Amino acid sequence: MDAWNALLTAAAQPTPFMRLEYLRALHASGSAVAASGWLAQFISVWLDETLVAACPAYLKSHSYGEYVFDWAWADAYQRHGLAYYPKLLVAVPFTPVPGSRLLASDDAARSALMQGLQALASQQKLSSAHLLFGTEQDHAAAQHQGWMARHGVQFHWQNRQPLPYASFEEFLASMQREKRKKIQQEQRRVREAGIVFEAREGGQITPADWDFFYRCYQLTYRAHHSTPYLTRDFFTQMSEHMAANWLLFIAKREDGERVAASLIAIDPSTGAAYGRYWGALESISCLHFDACYYQPLQWCISKGYRRFEGGAQGEHKMARGLLPVPTQSSHWLAHAGFSDAVADFLAQEGQAMRGYVNELESHLPFKPEP
Repeated sequence: MDAWNALLTAAAQPTPFMRLEYLRALHASGSAVAASGWLAQFISVWLDETLVAACPAYLKSHSYGEYVFDWAWADAYQRHGLAYYPKLLVAVPFTPVPGSRLLASDDAARSALMQGLQALASQQKLSSAHLLFGTEQDHAAAQHQGWMARHGVQFHWQNRQPLPYASFEEFLASMQREKRKKIQQEQRRVREAGIVFEAREGGQITPADWDFFYRCYQLTYRAHHSTPYLTRDFFTQMSEHMAANWLLFIAKREDGERVAASLIAIDPSTGAAYGRYWGALESISCLHFDACYYQPLQWCISKGYRRFEGGAQGEHKMARGLLPVPTQSSHWLAHAGFSDAVADFLAQEGQAMRGYVNELESHLPFKPEP
């Protein structure tokens, strides 16, 4: 574990989700296991007794929990009588957070890791291999191996530099008037409903808090006629092995009745926070926005954090101060004909994505700088 985490600490963009404790918890809790379509096939490269490269990899029997959508590719394979699954996936299950995926001591070790992934895909006659939400270094290594690039976008908040915001009010003052008024109006509606928030960090989160959060989390999935990816035991293991990486906002009425919860991952070493999960016992106007954006942003500003990532998709986040950030994935398909077709599709999609991002950047929510 120490050797893996040491590679992560030295990586270009470390996140808590690539810690071996996090990945082990996904497996040990029954969240990401063969029975749920995630068969672990981790790859490592050793120089004598020293671990020099490693990555999480899975044989996938479906495309759920990835957030880079290839359902159309799988459907095309099926219509032509070919098997798309299993495929090889380099990713953190259920976690669309950009960061280092190919942990390596140097470029040569990273290249060896890519060669190992390619060899595994070829030896097992897999249809394809995919590397999701990696860094520029990761994707450069993949493209050197002949993998294709795919581009996406997420929405992240960046603290002001070189002088960070002194308060949430100062952050709001930097926004265009209509955006600022909208946020203030949404927070006022939550207050008028009698809702207040309590933030609990790390070891302050009790087992009863985790139970309440998980109840809310389950209800969110149930409302969408779905089943949660993560088990209750996963969060037990997080509280035991990575407590310092979690922040829980509990929304409650003034009489103490709890009505909602928002769980944020935090990385004190890099000053980054990540919106992860939320749920509510009842519908309250604007509560989602306050619990998932405004309360975390206020906390980040008060703690001097540099970045808050809002998760996958959602251009509505721009009006709340989260700006477009490009993401990337890399893909390899064994079938030459399908590979050529996907390459053409990705070229067109990439051009459309660049136009989309340019359009987004022409509607930024902040006042022009003087």
